[in-house]
Amino acid sequence: MALLLYFRPSTANERHAVEALPELTTLSDADLKQLIDALQQEEHDVSFRRRILHGKIDILRAELVARLRTTGGRSVLDQIDVAALTAILTAKASPEGRS
Repeated sequence: MALLLYFRPSTANERHAVEALPELTTLSDADLKQLIDALQQEEHDVSFRRRILHGKIDILRAELVARLRTTGGRSVLDQIDVAALTAILTAKASPEGRS
């Protein structure tokens, strides 16, 4: 006897669990058709969700590329005087305007 598997629907926070199909010889023709229809609908829903996710990923990547073009790939931290900040934080120097 072969083990047939299918995915059961899950919530967004739940991992996709794989369950064995029911014993096929016990299902009527109507039950088989209903199971096929249910799995086709699930495949359609998953496909739609995947297309939405790919679209969001494309938008986020485009935003990142636009930002990198604007900054030339430099970090905003490049403008910070790390040595002066380190001295201030270690109390080796006082900030400007303080005595």
